[in-house]
Amino acid sequence: MRRIGDTAIAAVTVVAFGSGVWLLGTAQLSAPPQPAAAESRPDPAEERLAAPALPPSPPTRIRITSIRVDAPMTGLGLTPSGSLDAPPTGDKNLAGWYEAGTAPGEKGTAIVAGHVDNSEGPAVFYALGAVKRGATVELDRRDGSVAVFTVDAVEVYRASDFPDDTVYGAAERPELRIITCGGGYSKTTGYQGNVVVFAHLTGSR
Repeated sequence: MRRIGDTAIAAVTVVAFGSGVWLLGTAQLSAPPQPAAAESRPDPAEERLAAPALPPSPPTRIRITSIRVDAPMTGLGLTPSGSLDAPPTGDKNLAGWYEAGTAPGEKGTAIVAGHVDNSEGPAVFYALGAVKRGATVELDRRDGSVAVFTVDAVEVYRASDFPDDTVYGAAERPELRIITCGGGYSKTTGYQGNVVVFAHLTGSR
């Protein structure tokens, strides 16, 4: 279990952000895209470019234009077992953020999560594994500002090997993690792990 701010958070469970039920009803099993190995290696030059932290303000919307994400956001808490809760499954185009932790744009590690699918089909982060290093992520904030992040790396982890410290650990600059299900899909066991996008603040407006 990892502590962010004053709240402990356990590893994200693989079943929280997609079930793959809709895949079982399709004629051809086609799991969501997975990150290419090249996207897991951060660019040292890009890593050095960081914008000053913003004051705390809850996010209201997330945009990742490279994969056509434009979604409202809701606050997330923890389940009784201590893992990150998930947005309601009924709304496919809804992302969530861990509201007891860092707000996107603040100094520290902000956590955003969303479903890869629901019973009707692909959901908000279905294409998250296709994000490329250097892509832009924008988050509208309640105070009217927009926090602009640049993607450093995209990783996929097996559920049994989810690296809490790497994903949830404290940061000295404003950073962002975006999480959904991934790691391949099996008809018998469902999604095998999680896709995680790592990004840091590079601008605001």
